[in-house]
Amino acid sequence: MVTNDMGASELMHRVEEGLARLEWEGRLNEKTKDELVHSISPGPHATFRCCIYKEREILRWRIRLSCNEDANPTRNTNNIIQVIDPACEECPLSTYSVTDNCRLCLGKACQNSCRFGAIIMTETRARIDPNKCKECGQCANACPYGAIAHLARPCRKPCPVNAIEYDEYGICRIDEKKCIRCGQCVHSCPFGAIAVKVDMLDIIRDIKAGKEVIAMCAPAIEGQFGKDINMASVRAALKKLGFSDMVEVGLGGDMTAAWESVEWSEARKEGRKMTTSCCPAFINMLKMHFPEQYEKNMSETVSPMCATSRYLKLTHPGCVTVFIGPCMAKKSEAHEMNIEGNADYVMTFGEMAAMLRSKDVELVPVADSYQEASLWGKGFASSGGVANAVLECMHERGEDTTGLKLRQCSGGKECVTALQLLKAGRLPEDFVEGMACEGGCVGGPSRQKTEMEVRRARQSLLDAADDRRILPNLKNYPMKGFSMLRNGRIHLVDPFLDGEA
Repeated sequence: MVTNDMGASELMHRVEEGLARLEWEGRLNEKTKDELVHSISPGPHATFRCCIYKEREILRWRIRLSCNEDANPTRNTNNIIQVIDPACEECPLSTYSVTDNCRLCLGKACQNSCRFGAIIMTETRARIDPNKCKECGQCANACPYGAIAHLARPCRKPCPVNAIEYDEYGICRIDEKKCIRCGQCVHSCPFGAIAVKVDMLDIIRDIKAGKEVIAMCAPAIEGQFGKDINMASVRAALKKLGFSDMVEVGLGGDMTAAWESVEWSEARKEGRKMTTSCCPAFINMLKMHFPEQYEKNMSETVSPMCATSRYLKLTHPGCVTVFIGPCMAKKSEAHEMNIEGNADYVMTFGEMAAMLRSKDVELVPVADSYQEASLWGKGFASSGGVANAVLECMHERGEDTTGLKLRQCSGGKECVTALQLLKAGRLPEDFVEGMACEGGCVGGPSRQKTEMEVRRARQSLLDAADDRRILPNLKNYPMKGFSMLRNGRIHLVDPFLDGEA
């Protein structure tokens, strides 16, 4: 799949694979890290930057992130998404730039429209002084030749909450008080200057220590590696890698849908609007940018990742749970939200692939009908899947959902619009399904193929699944042994009943 950072992403996973091999062999130390740097950038000529010295410095920052450390050793941050300063370069300081279409006309409409004196006339064309430009866009609107282009930097463009800033040198800075950890900026940067912390080495250490390490694979993994790689294929590969077992998080989707349906029923009786609680980037958006709606309208049910982890920690005391998915915000949920019983570690699909390569394990077709989730739980991976699963649970409990209005938000900007309407009291729908990635989790920042390719491959895999329903499926699991709410309480209403307290 072609992305803005295709070359940088390949480099990142090469670093992760190299570190993982060293950790498996018990040889990871400062000396071997430096040897890895020189093996990737051997010199004397640079391979991906201006010089080998810059290449090697960028690699050292990447190695720190891949070791779950801050990229910049002198700048501490709680954000799992960080900027690799030496890799951030060559983007225009101003988002408005004069192109070769400028005719240096006598009218000087651009200069006359600028209230800040930022337009300078040279011998050949106009120029914009980035120190004076306020990025109002008046000059671009005024130019009769359309010679002034609006060049939004690629890292800032996809951010739905304007969390990307720049210092006086044009180096990207992430505002931690605004950033929702969605990860959209990571693969948008063509220089690979934004990256994420990696748990892989900690996972390897726990496996080597003999701990019971159980993988939890997101529903979105079906289709990521082609139509022949099913859940059983992934499970077999991960067990060969050293994991004790693998459970599909679609089962947690069934759990979340069941308990969230109870909350929806209660909110409906009260005339209160509610938002879903599955997408951690959406939750961060609520908490940071819409705190009143976070308190009043957000579902208290835990995410499928947390539900699966709590189930495993009940049935396998002392186990270590590892979520594997397309999402970077899940790292934030695991490490920043302080939800008891949640996943211990999180890996992206790209990190999982690098870890498999580090032990020369391949994903191969497996003739096995392994399935723990209903189709509704598996459907959590796509936009609308959460809402559909919740409605299915309401139907299974015999509740009439006629007239119930849903708003399915696909992407961060749609989420912002819905929450602004909710805040203003103008939201016409009863419930909001918030997904920070376009298309839902299948469109997550660590997807391995285009959303369309994943959907095509997924469909053949989903067609092979049985048609079990959600509530009957959950009766096979010890649902009363753990809490499905964030605060750890046991909900007073049983979702297996008709909704009455």
